[in-house]
Amino acid sequence: MSGHSKWATTKRKKAIVDGKKGKIFTKVVREIIMAARSGGGDVNANAKLRLAVDKAKANNMPAENWLRPRWRGRGGGDPHRQ
Repeated sequence: MSGHSKWATTKRKKAIVDGKKGKIFTKVVREIIMAARSGGGDVNANAKLRLAVDKAKANNMPAENWLRPRWRGRGGGDPHRQ
């Protein structure tokens, strides 16, 4: 038997998976911010931003998590706080 509580095992596995996913998300968010700063926030006009957003989608990043950095990178702040 692996332990008394099945949740304890699940919790440890989830922590590892969430850590890896968070690391990837952080890198992608940085790429999105830098691309938006250098070429603007329009995905159709900015090839670097398009690649970064495509990478975010490929890694199953929620849309909210890649829209926010796009606004931040172009200097608009959070779109929900305007």
